[in-house]
Amino acid sequence: MDGVVGMVLAAGMGTRLRPLTDVLPKPAVPVAGLPLVQLAFGRLRAAGVKRVVVNTHHLAAEMSRVAAEAALAAGVTLAVSPEPVIAGTGGALREARALLAGAEFVVLWNGDIVFDVDLVPILEAHRDSGALATMVLAPMPPGASYASVDVDPTMAVRRIAGFGPGGEALVPLHFTGVHVLSPGLLDHVPAHPFGCDVNRSVHVPLLASGHVRAVMATGYWNDLGTPERYLAANLDLLAGRADAASPGADPFAGHATPAPRVFVAEGASVDPAARLAGPVLVGAGAVVEAGASVGPGAVIGAACRVGRGAVVERAVVWTGTAIAPGERLSMAVAAGHLRVPAGTPG
Repeated sequence: MDGVVGMVLAAGMGTRLRPLTDVLPKPAVPVAGLPLVQLAFGRLRAAGVKRVVVNTHHLAAEMSRVAAEAALAAGVTLAVSPEPVIAGTGGALREARALLAGAEFVVLWNGDIVFDVDLVPILEAHRDSGALATMVLAPMPPGASYASVDVDPTMAVRRIAGFGPGGEALVPLHFTGVHVLSPGLLDHVPAHPFGCDVNRSVHVPLLASGHVRAVMATGYWNDLGTPERYLAANLDLLAGRADAASPGADPFAGHATPAPRVFVAEGASVDPAARLAGPVLVGAGAVVEAGASVGPGAVIGAACRVGRGAVVERAVVWTGTAIAPGERLSMAVAAGHLRVPAGTPG
């Protein structure tokens, strides 16, 4: 798959995840101790992708910094496509076209998802189909209100969010946020409006011609749009409900495991009088003081301090954050001085 280039969409404002996204852009937020974008890079690298593009707008300098570190860890070459004016998911392709030059195919990946999909058979299906675009779909999550992508019995896409020619015997499915695109699709990205959506502005006009197809994927998927879903993704990775391991993006690699689902990074200091209840991850350089209780369901980021007698459960603590002695953090995210309630993850 040497000719495949990945593009991770990372320019969005992340409004539903505020105030956390006032600190970091959403694709840079830590998930089980690694930046979300690094998990995407790892999945792309597992499919043989060696070159990736990231677009930036919100907190662009920070997004570029995190992406560069993540690309180095995942073993991929990075190019950044800055967007002083946000271009949307379709316009992002147009603005990054020079950086995508030479690609046999482009894997376009929404930067706000955790998805342990195997891309290799999807790339093969796209190549065999001759389609301009292959949308990666999944069954609609129970109780979800996502706009559907409707496919016919041959897996040709016939309607997206209610738009398109329609047809008989259509099945409504859920779009995962991943597509495989042939270079010819970029010729169909409109110049105006500047900001445009790839599904509605690029794919929908091609539906009648059959150039947009779909594949069904299995595996864990989560859209980290809200604090609740962000916490859920962390807890799912901790508990092993999602396959986190991919090249250069395994949150648990190199950690000591003194008990089942208890991961302690090298350089972390856990007082013998502290309690760790798995699943839990303690990052490099973190300090857990005597009498503290951490877990079940806790991610303590690198260089954090959990004070004497503090309780952290079903929570995520971002890098460098101090949990005060006696403080209780439950169903929440701690980032510096912020304490963001995360409700009931689901």
